[in-house]
Amino acid sequence: MQSVVKKIVIVGGGTAGWMTAACFVKALGSHFYDITLVESEEIGTVGVGEATIPPIIQYNSFLGIDENDFIRETNATFKLGIEFVDWRRKGHSYIHPFSVFGKDIDGFTFQHYYFRHYMERGGGEIDIGKYNAPTEAALQGRFGRVKSEPGKPDLTYAFQFDAALYARYLRRYSEKLGVVRQEGRIVKVNQNPETGYVTSVQTSDDRTIEGDLFIDCSGFRGLLIEETLKTGYTDWSHWLPMNRAAAVPCDRTDELLPYTRATAREAGWQWRIPLQHRTGNGYVFCNDFISEDEAVESLLSRLDGKPQADPRILRFVTGRRNKAWNKNVVALGLASGFLEPLESTSIHLVQSGAFKFLALFPRHGFNPHIVDEYNRQIEHDYDNIKDFIIAHYKVTERDDTPFWRHVQQMSIPDSLRDRLDVFRATSQTLSREPDLFREVSWVAVLTGQGMVPQDYHPAADAMDSDDLRVHLGSWRNAVIERVKGLPSHEDFIRRHCASEALKMHQTG
Repeated sequence: MQSVVKKIVIVGGGTAGWMTAACFVKALGSHFYDITLVESEEIGTVGVGEATIPPIIQYNSFLGIDENDFIRETNATFKLGIEFVDWRRKGHSYIHPFSVFGKDIDGFTFQHYYFRHYMERGGGEIDIGKYNAPTEAALQGRFGRVKSEPGKPDLTYAFQFDAALYARYLRRYSEKLGVVRQEGRIVKVNQNPETGYVTSVQTSDDRTIEGDLFIDCSGFRGLLIEETLKTGYTDWSHWLPMNRAAAVPCDRTDELLPYTRATAREAGWQWRIPLQHRTGNGYVFCNDFISEDEAVESLLSRLDGKPQADPRILRFVTGRRNKAWNKNVVALGLASGFLEPLESTSIHLVQSGAFKFLALFPRHGFNPHIVDEYNRQIEHDYDNIKDFIIAHYKVTERDDTPFWRHVQQMSIPDSLRDRLDVFRATSQTLSREPDLFREVSWVAVLTGQGMVPQDYHPAADAMDSDDLRVHLGSWRNAVIERVKGLPSHEDFIRRHCASEALKMHQTG
């Protein structure tokens, strides 16, 4: 075991590798630490994680990246949320937005007042989304950067971008600050015979790259964390049976929409991600219910435009490594685990894992208590996301195919069952501070999927009925006012951050 960490080796490039390299060199500098990234042009990257969630803004801001420049260089668009089509039942859709619903009253969250109003009006379709500015803007295809102001609705956003272009963008950034890239295919991993710690990696051309700390960004393979250290994997496919994805880009034909679309299909779901130069598409499915050939045929028949490549099949097992940090190896990205991209969490988990590690950085060796704490935090992140994704499948009226009957009837984790039972009874979501998906997300998805709470917090009864209607109407008007002056999403991009590809694009 090393007493001082000086040499950091990142194994694997792609989005995960270069995101890690960029934030490490920004935080640690290259004067006191040698940061080397080893990747091979012979080995492809998955490169389909193109949608993000709002914390990506914090990551880019930490790096000091100019947002308009980043958007131009990665053919990015803005994202206000995810539209879920046909998930509750065929013909129904809802949006899981960024930013909160309504305005809290006396310290109690808006949803309790909304559900009181909902029950007093006699039920019907839940329309809580009309009290959320990103939902309203998404439905109108509008976008703008608006200043956060007390008492006014926020327009929180994230991005949709070309993951390969983002990796190249961060590579240029990282190399400029001192990260050394080594081209090479790793054929051997050397370990200390006494401790088992990784000491170096060897490439096919007989180069040896030594390090004190190794970051495994080698993808599903887990070259260091699994093939070398045999860390083990917790399999969640009994709760999340998806194990395949067919992915293909196509020509963009429509106006750029400021959101990602997830459409429920017969044996899974299809993503649609609008970028400036193309549209990303994919069918996430379980091969117990549909074959790969059938899934590809289904995907190709439902594209908006002409496919730009042959569909790629990705095979995976949902779950996570038993330890994200084992000895002197830390796994990030697909090497640390995989949760299907339903809520756009893949890139976030790279960012979150890298930042958590930097906060606990092992300057003077590898303290087991620090290692355990990091692994506890990563485990919590994965568990929270896992339960949230399972809820999309479990809470549904769909029973029209064998797949939907299976997920509707499957057992679920006790942690999720408790959360669903409490929400159904009280409209409380049991969200905790470290959770990635907090109250607004659970309310959006559970009500969107058709779960109606039976009660609300009694504090909501303290407000006079007329005052409650005035409060709701006032916030609804504030949402309308916030959105109505915004330009269309595409007009905003053309005005501020159009890529060369968009400038050349001629709409029908």
